[in-house]
Amino acid sequence: MAKNAVWQDDYWLLLMHIYLQKPVGLKPLYSRSMVDLSLELHIAPRTLRSRMEQIATLSTPRIERIWHQYSKNPKRLARAVRLLRSMKGFGAADEFYEGVEVQETFEKDFHPLSEDNRFTPIMLILILDLYFKLTPSTMVSQTPEVTELAQLLNLSNSDIVDVLHIFLVCDPYMTNVDLTFSPLLLPCQQIWRRFDGDEGKLLRQTAEEMREYFLS
Repeated sequence: MAKNAVWQDDYWLLLMHIYLQKPVGLKPLYSRSMVDLSLELHIAPRTLRSRMEQIATLSTPRIERIWHQYSKNPKRLARAVRLLRSMKGFGAADEFYEGVEVQETFEKDFHPLSEDNRFTPIMLILILDLYFKLTPSTMVSQTPEVTELAQLLNLSNSDIVDVLHIFLVCDPYMTNVDLTFSPLLLPCQQIWRRFDGDEGKLLRQTAEEMREYFLS
């Protein structure tokens, strides 16, 4: 089983820097700043969110000391963050994670697909969520929900429709669908299997959380 990347005390500065960005407070799980830091540190967003909750409650003496040192002096904190990032090897796996196997599942969700670099797995997750809100006859470019999602993901309406039609192929209840040969078929099948059997609850929650990445 893969081990989690090791948490280091310096990371509190990076996380506090995000916490103090306006509006000050806990940031959404998949806000872009949280995801960017997760990718930088190889630490899953939920772990960072849990750590940020510790900042919000000043749960340890260590956090209290950092808070009193930096919370009223954002420029000082910004300088500390810049210094930390300028350190040789910061964020490099061979420096900070030597001997640690990094779990990359969450990272892959935000990386462009090798099959089509216009898409990432989180885009497919949002499109799958839309799939279950539409009927086959409404999976067309003129549907307002298709337009809304295309604008959010910076894709064309036809891109969204193409993926919706691929999910039709993945759907075992759709028996009269022509087989679609697309490089995105395998990634779509993988996303389908990932959420298959949860009655849509996990998919809805995940999609709602991940929308924040594109809104921030």
